[in-house]
Amino acid sequence: MSTWRDDPNAIPPWNERPKCHCGFRTWLQVWTDPLPQGKKGCRFFKCPDIDDDFKACTFMQWIDTRPLGRVSFNQVETKGQYYARHTQAREEARLAREEQERRVRQQQREAALKIQEEQFQAREAQLKREADEQKNRYKEPAQSSTTDGRNKKGKFLRFTQ
Repeated sequence: MSTWRDDPNAIPPWNERPKCHCGFRTWLQVWTDPLPQGKKGCRFFKCPDIDDDFKACTFMQWIDTRPLGRVSFNQVETKGQYYARHTQAREEARLAREEQERRVRQQQREAALKIQEEQFQAREAQLKREADEQKNRYKEPAQSSTTDGRNKKGKFLRFTQ
């Protein structure tokens, strides 16, 4: 199976292009000058220089070490094609980032709901224990009048030492 490196008329996928010193994906071009000798018709990547800071980025990377013969004109990538691919790649990256953020928010919501459910169950269990303790308090046998230090008439007994 041939790749874009073997086919002189193929345009490489966006994610396989190197990045220039500016941080942008590079622009595919075909060398048209007669010098350096032997490079005319060779494909190369170069900086698209789209940051508009008026600094010249000199990034250039050869794809072909020798001319591939006749290269069709549609092989050269125009600025419009480059910008379209650049925009598409940015949009795909934005959508992927938003999807990842959505997944993270969903996981956070699920974790928060799980914590709330656990807290609810713990509080429910605590209230049940308190209710059971309350029932058990009233179920205990009544204390006799002599155990709290009172006689049958409700007066306190004196204890002598």
